[in-house]
Amino acid sequence: MNKQIANHLLSIEAVSLKPEAPFTWSSGLKAPIYCDNRVTMSYPDVRRDLILGFVKLINTHYPEVTAIAGTATAGIPHAAWVAEELGLPMVYVRSKPKEHGKKSLIEGRLKKGDRVVVIEDLISTGGSSIHAAKAVKEAGAHVLGVAAIFTYGLAKGKEAFDACELDYQTITDFKALVTEAVNRGEITANEQNLLLSWQQDPIGWSQQQ
Repeated sequence: MNKQIANHLLSIEAVSLKPEAPFTWSSGLKAPIYCDNRVTMSYPDVRRDLILGFVKLINTHYPEVTAIAGTATAGIPHAAWVAEELGLPMVYVRSKPKEHGKKSLIEGRLKKGDRVVVIEDLISTGGSSIHAAKAVKEAGAHVLGVAAIFTYGLAKGKEAFDACELDYQTITDFKALVTEAVNRGEITANEQNLLLSWQQDPIGWSQQQ
């Protein structure tokens, strides 16, 4: 599944690799990779494999789950499909409370004591996942962990999850994606090294560009 999903993400260009012509992220950081897993919504076969991947991951690591929570906005569709497949309730967590009405941060019905898996599309620094997990805990539910499609595998993200004592699992990851990109002939061995050096020190790498 790790390899299969990595190939899917490359094939539909949900993940793009440009070691020699870096992307500029919204943070201003330059990176040789850009991931937009929202693209997966438009490919039914890919979408189905992702659902199966999430279900397998959840059944393996979080079998006691009673509810699914999606991160807004990218995690919402995947959370909905996974909740449907598992026959479970689903909620989603806003990035900030609504400014009107009930000023809700969590949309949907979450019961106290629910055992929740947070669905995320991508893990970089872990910010949105951790925000969602904290909101779920504050609502009186238990967070079993975070399940995501892909992770950059950055040290900052790992440290953030460790600090919160929050478990996370992903269907595929940076290492698998780069390996498959080499196997597909999409990047050279030198470009692979550039990608790996970025992963080890994204800030230093960016400053050198």
